[in-house]
Amino acid sequence: MSTQPAAGSRWPEHLPVEAVRIGRTSAHYDQPVLFYRDVVGLPVLECFEGSYGEDGTIFGLPDTATQLEIVRSTEPAMAVDRIDMLVFYLPDAATRERLVARMAAAALAPAPQHPYWQANGGVTYRGPMDARSCSCRGSMGWTGPDGH
Repeated sequence: MSTQPAAGSRWPEHLPVEAVRIGRTSAHYDQPVLFYRDVVGLPVLECFEGSYGEDGTIFGLPDTATQLEIVRSTEPAMAVDRIDMLVFYLPDAATRERLVARMAAAALAPAPQHPYWQANGGVTYRGPMDARSCSCRGSMGWTGPDGH
């Protein structure tokens, strides 16, 4: 598996990005905040209330360059697709086992997962927003033209 972009690919010069934030809403806002903060152990960068009418929490992944933002939804909960997940690529099996132990201590059991993650050492948990979080040992890389 390569962690490098395809030959000839590079980041566009006209788009000098300093950070990326992934935003998700939740009709059960407190549950994913507790899950990502207390169970997974992500650092909280910022919490806000009533900011332009929204409440939210911003987590570092692992710092300010990549962020996960959970915002309180004003809409009813929606079903999510089995591919809708946050994947943590971990450096080694020991790190993965520590995360698995944290999940077990929180009374969470692994959830059914995509065959790709099963074949590549992943462990998948269903989070409180009914989205899945997957921890995977090894480096991120592309395995085929369809991303599987």
